[in-house]
Amino acid sequence: MALIQSSIARKIVMAVTGLFLISFIALHLAVNLLTLVSADAFNEASHFMGTNPFIQIMQYVLALGFILHIAMGIQLTMKNRQARPVAYAMNKPAENSSWSSRNMIVTGLLILLFLVLHIKDYFWEIKFGDMSMQSDFELVTTLFQNPLYTFIYLFSFILLGFHLDHGFQSAFQSVGANHYKYTPLIKLLGRIFSVIVAIGFSAISLYFYLSSL
Repeated sequence: MALIQSSIARKIVMAVTGLFLISFIALHLAVNLLTLVSADAFNEASHFMGTNPFIQIMQYVLALGFILHIAMGIQLTMKNRQARPVAYAMNKPAENSSWSSRNMIVTGLLILLFLVLHIKDYFWEIKFGDMSMQSDFELVTTLFQNPLYTFIYLFSFILLGFHLDHGFQSAFQSVGANHYKYTPLIKLLGRIFSVIVAIGFSAISLYFYLSSL
């Protein structure tokens, strides 16, 4: 971390790790949507993800990406606040920026808390728990029979959507993809992607919750 001294370097690292995490989220959603197709389809995909050597190695790369992304986000937020400790008297944030961009650190930290819960609920259980009595499909879907857990997951998916709404276009901008011709398209794609992610994950949790009633 000490090697990344400049704010530009931090932004680039944050952007690259962010784009990597966006790719993971897209793959994760695609696999999870198989729960709506059939238990066998999801179990086969989950087994492949859990046994493929390349994916097993990429798990550690993913973990490193998360750590770097979070660390860079916190450092950049602290540096920005140190550079401007007193807010401008005439600043009108609601007019100058979106809610998503102003609250990236808040949504990011809340998503981090959710990630810890998610790892405990699923990753830890699949890797180190006793799975002899249930399949991956049963583990994933049974949790949504609990209304409190379903609410927590729905709330977190909405936060993730807001975080991605700004993070998507910001990541491309930080790596140099910033042009008056392309930026509007990137923002539109980011908005579409964030909505698909939020609705896609939410639909899964709501479907299995309503199915349990």
